[in-house]
Amino acid sequence: MMDDDDPKEYRWESGYEKTWEAVTEDTSGRIESSVTDMVLRSKRKRMQARQDAGVRLGIMRHVFIVLDMSSAMNEQDLKPTRHHCLVKILQEFVPEFHEQNPISQLGLIITQNKVAKKYTDLSNNPLKHLENLTKLLEVPCRGEPSLQNSLDLAVSSLCHLPLHTSREIVLLYAALTTCDPGEITQTMQKVQANNIRVSVVGLAAELHICKELSSSTGGSFSVCLNDVHLRELVRDQLEPPLAAASMDHTLIKVGFPHQVTANAKPALCMCHLDDVPSLSTRGYYCPQCNAKYCDLPAECRVCGLMLVTAPHLARSYRHLFPLKPFIEEDCVEGSSPSCYGCFKLFEKEGIDKHIYRCNSCNHQFCVDCDLFLHDTVHTCPGCASNPAL
Repeated sequence: MMDDDDPKEYRWESGYEKTWEAVTEDTSGRIESSVTDMVLRSKRKRMQARQDAGVRLGIMRHVFIVLDMSSAMNEQDLKPTRHHCLVKILQEFVPEFHEQNPISQLGLIITQNKVAKKYTDLSNNPLKHLENLTKLLEVPCRGEPSLQNSLDLAVSSLCHLPLHTSREIVLLYAALTTCDPGEITQTMQKVQANNIRVSVVGLAAELHICKELSSSTGGSFSVCLNDVHLRELVRDQLEPPLAAASMDHTLIKVGFPHQVTANAKPALCMCHLDDVPSLSTRGYYCPQCNAKYCDLPAECRVCGLMLVTAPHLARSYRHLFPLKPFIEEDCVEGSSPSCYGCFKLFEKEGIDKHIYRCNSCNHQFCVDCDLFLHDTVHTCPGCASNPAL
């Protein structure tokens, strides 16, 4: 595999490296703490890189996940099969994506037998996607995938979206081949012309066409090592990407509907017109056209107004002003005896030989709380409990 940071072209052309010397034993003769420390440091490095990149992000996202459903997904290197392992990971990813990106939309495309099919349309309703992902477990994996047909199908839906939104394709690819009807470089030029960002997660090996596609569109490319690594690579797509230089700046009109239950007349829900409609009184009414919706956020089908609540905007707002990275320090005699977040006593010779201090409130945290606060909570408890900060 080629290494971008290595001046040599291939890994075997570089010098002899004693990589095992990075793993050291603790006082009890175990290497578990050393390996855990390496994994946590890798996570902190990625988190630091995301926050140092800038604050201009595309938080209004339209993402199509392209899922390889070819015969290569029947391989059992990921248990029980690649197909079942990846679907289970997506079932965890979809609710988390809508939780962290409430004003974004997600869609699913599958490719098998040399064709591509839109499995779910762009929607901000996670329940709809989860229902279809459960059905996808029963779909057999067969034939060969078509990378070109998948890109063409995604581009045909994304090219009509406003220029102030982030257009993205996440390709989950397991095969080592692609069967395309034409020249794929023309499709890649079409993807670039529409400012669509393509990120690729490989399940088998690195493919030149996939790496070229991701690098030319500003996306990311990676190949998983195991199921745990695959889950981390898929979860990396939760964070909104950097906004493209060509992305427009514009004001967006939104509506804040209130839930009406008292003295409401039975009405059809606009978000379930494709299913068997039923009359109900509970729901949210669009302040502009008075159309009813059972869940928010949603885009009004009648007048096109985006319907959200204040917490939805607040959860999107935190991407622009993330929690600042804590300062890494050595655990010495003058340090706090325990973590301020979980009250765990620091082990100066173990995994807690490095502790992390908030630069605002000066409280100290263990590495687990550091990652949890930056990835999930997005708030320092020491700063939140101090009214003066």
